[in-house]
Amino acid sequence: MTHVHASAIVSPDAQLGEDVSVGPFSIIEDGVVIGPKTRIASHVLVASGTTLGAACMLHHGAVVGTIPQDLKFGGEETTMEVGDRTVIREFATLNRGTEDRWKTVVGSDCLIMAYAHVAHDCAVGDHVILANSVALSGHVTIEDFAILGGFAKVHQFARVGQHSFVGADFRVSKDVVPYIKVAGEPLKSVGLNTIGLKRRGFSPETLAILEQAHRILFRSGLNTSQALERMREALAPTEEVQALIRFIEESARGIVK
Repeated sequence: MTHVHASAIVSPDAQLGEDVSVGPFSIIEDGVVIGPKTRIASHVLVASGTTLGAACMLHHGAVVGTIPQDLKFGGEETTMEVGDRTVIREFATLNRGTEDRWKTVVGSDCLIMAYAHVAHDCAVGDHVILANSVALSGHVTIEDFAILGGFAKVHQFARVGQHSFVGADFRVSKDVVPYIKVAGEPLKSVGLNTIGLKRRGFSPETLAILEQAHRILFRSGLNTSQALERMREALAPTEEVQALIRFIEESARGIVK
């Protein structure tokens, strides 16, 4: 059964799935859609335009789907979409989109830790971890399985590639390519994300190829265009190599080196 605490305010225009729980003093606004088995703790605000998937957990004080902190925002109807089984911890804030992308998206099986911020028009993939007080500016893309350490800050329109790891308290102003670890000021690659990749079942053969790619891209002294050409010539065209090359080719801000 769906359970709504007597002190909660739930719009009659909201749609709550089976076995949803809404805690004390929480507010669910017009047009919100909440999937089955999702848990809303106390003092949570789920604003108009928000869709939450199944079996999510929103902890005390989380604010999801409020209007963008963007001076260009003109009140257009935009959305905030959260996938299944995603956990949003205490006092995290997630804003809906603007007319640029019309929506902000956080995928499934993500962990958004306390005080983290996901700004307007961000696209966050599946299995992403944003540690405490991570701040994503508008239009940021975070690909699947990426992890950002506490207090990391990501510049507008920057991208963080799949299976990468950003160290705590660093500033990301360029794109972080897939499969690597970055740290330092200025930010730079500090190696392949070997431990993370092993945990996710990457084979020794794939890790060896990615290590070769890392050496060509970051340790050979070649510029980015030369490194891409060398990678095409020297490496087997595996799915991971192709994803890495494609990510670099599509980079508009340039990559963290």
